[in-house]
Amino acid sequence: MDTLIPDGGGLDILALGTIIVIILVSLLVARVATAAFMLTGLSRDTSRFQARSALTGVGFTTTEAEMVVNHPVRRKIAMMLMLLGSAGLVTVIATLILSFANAEREQTLERLAVLIVVLAAMVLISRSRFVERRLNRMIGLGLSRWTDLTDSGLARLLHLGGDYGVAEVAVDDHDWIAGRTLGELDLRSEGVAVLALVCSNGTYIGAPVFEMKTRPGDTLVLYGPARRLEDLDHRRIGAEGERARVSAVAEQLERVRLEAREREQADSEQDRREADRSQTPDQSR
Repeated sequence: MDTLIPDGGGLDILALGTIIVIILVSLLVARVATAAFMLTGLSRDTSRFQARSALTGVGFTTTEAEMVVNHPVRRKIAMMLMLLGSAGLVTVIATLILSFANAEREQTLERLAVLIVVLAAMVLISRSRFVERRLNRMIGLGLSRWTDLTDSGLARLLHLGGDYGVAEVAVDDHDWIAGRTLGELDLRSEGVAVLALVCSNGTYIGAPVFEMKTRPGDTLVLYGPARRLEDLDHRRIGAEGERARVSAVAEQLERVRLEAREREQADSEQDRREADRSQTPDQSR
């Protein structure tokens, strides 16, 4: 009698599809976790590394481990990633065995080729700057709306989770921000404030003066538009970095003009309302 149970080949294909789905979900989880860590103030590179480390269970570096473990929200994120990573690893191993154990040599090579092509396509898509920016924006908005990652007095005061954010930007040898004083960087002209400078030896300098010079290994704690912070984290030394600087300054100037115009309109509206209220008693007489 016929049954509805699929044959061995059908199960093998189903197992292969399951592997692809699990890997796709793992990439998405890592991206969401990266955005979540960034909402807590970690830099993009640090957030991405910590998310992948927790998800794969390979461990942390000593300094960054303290940054995660000593922060209650980051610790919760890391714990969730560890649980998801453990479950995903067991599932992948089981489905790999199911997909390739009973397959013939030609079938094994064919399925392996399909898996490699799909994984390569996923990697290319995940590295696309266009996809990354759109996805990060959607994830950030979603986390800000449906979670309490930024639900604190300081977060509300600084309007974190929306257009503005706080981020740690590591200084590397080829970064545009490396080897310059804070006065030379003049990040305020880009709408970014320097909250602190963490030296490579661990020394923390709050509200650093303009004469302070950045060196490779240092970390800047910055506050400003989230998109500008991300740009500074990726900006490299050279002509391209200088063009990005000029563009950022021009964009900030335009933003200041728009905000000044909106402020003037709001002040004018408030003056008109106050004038109307002051005339109301005279008319009643």
